[in-house]
Amino acid sequence: MADIAQKIKATGEDFEERIVEIRRTTKVTKGGKNLSFRVLAVVGNRNGKVGVGVGKAREVPDAIRKALSAARRNVFKVSIHNGTIPHEIVGRQDAAKVLLKPAAPGTGIISNGTVRAIVELAGIHNILTKSSGSTNPVVLAQATVNGLKNLLSLEKIAELRDITPKEVIYGVKKEG
Repeated sequence: MADIAQKIKATGEDFEERIVEIRRTTKVTKGGKNLSFRVLAVVGNRNGKVGVGVGKAREVPDAIRKALSAARRNVFKVSIHNGTIPHEIVGRQDAAKVLLKPAAPGTGIISNGTVRAIVELAGIHNILTKSSGSTNPVVLAQATVNGLKNLLSLEKIAELRDITPKEVIYGVKKEG
């Protein structure tokens, strides 16, 4: 835990933290019920880096600390262009699907709570999302992360299609 905090301080990045869900879980055993807590946390710098983590413990503060630590370990870079994502993508995890679509400036974030927390802390300002299948917050968060990780940058798309990044945005002129 201490080395993760030191690494983050060494890079000089300031991450914003958000707790998405705190859920009480119960395990029934021979001696009675064992209570524990599961926490889903998101960290991000609102500038293209975001991470999601889950923590479990017998007490809420310990679970929160574990979730934030896991989220900091899982930080990844998100491809953003003009405050939105470069292209449409579907993120999948188990029974959950999350459709992420780029949106025009001024649209805002049209999304449910779990996906909203992730895209806000990633620094995306305009996006349309639709989730289908499972509504479990942990699985939705993982599906969103899978979608964001699979985004290609404009430069990569242009390279794959043998055109300039400007032509990717505005379209290729047809001859004749």
